[in-house]
Amino acid sequence: MNFKQVVAPLFLAGGLLASPLLIADDYAFDVENKHSFVQFRVQHLGYSWLYGRFNEFDGNFSFDEASPDKAAVNVTIKTASVDSNHAERDKHLRSEDFLDVDKFPEATFKSTAYKPAENGKGVIEGELTLRGVTKPVSIEVEQIGTGEDPWGGYRRGFEGRAQFKMADFGITKDLGPASQVVEMILSVEGIKQ
Repeated sequence: MNFKQVVAPLFLAGGLLASPLLIADDYAFDVENKHSFVQFRVQHLGYSWLYGRFNEFDGNFSFDEASPDKAAVNVTIKTASVDSNHAERDKHLRSEDFLDVDKFPEATFKSTAYKPAENGKGVIEGELTLRGVTKPVSIEVEQIGTGEDPWGGYRRGFEGRAQFKMADFGITKDLGPASQVVEMILSVEGIKQ
């Protein structure tokens, strides 16, 4: 064995130990300070948009700028926290006609893949579970910003949009042809853990 055969592996091993491992950063949704939102909208009879949100949810994501294709996200929503700014409508949304919150108190989204594009945009593929039904859903995302915060932490924010048919998740209440599709809007600010 010559000198190069002995020294080269030592330099390689030393370089790997000296350099930081390429591990994605983990972020927790900033839900305590209300800097993250899970919202939705659906057309009302084709005349206007009805907006709402879920007030109780949690989640996390991982992201590595060097390997953005390895990004992952998990979201859990408390369905009874639905809020459309109208108490009677919210009561109906919680009923068996829609979310059936007594039987299905949580909805979840778990990513399965991320396809990055240019300018901080991309598509998250994953599985949405709603009313006990799990279906694939794609979320178009855009990174809003990243950096240090005034309290010594580090934050990264994304906004995402997805559409799905209510009937795909067992919601068969007929609100007219213009009201069959729901659009979800997720605005997430994550705090690096």
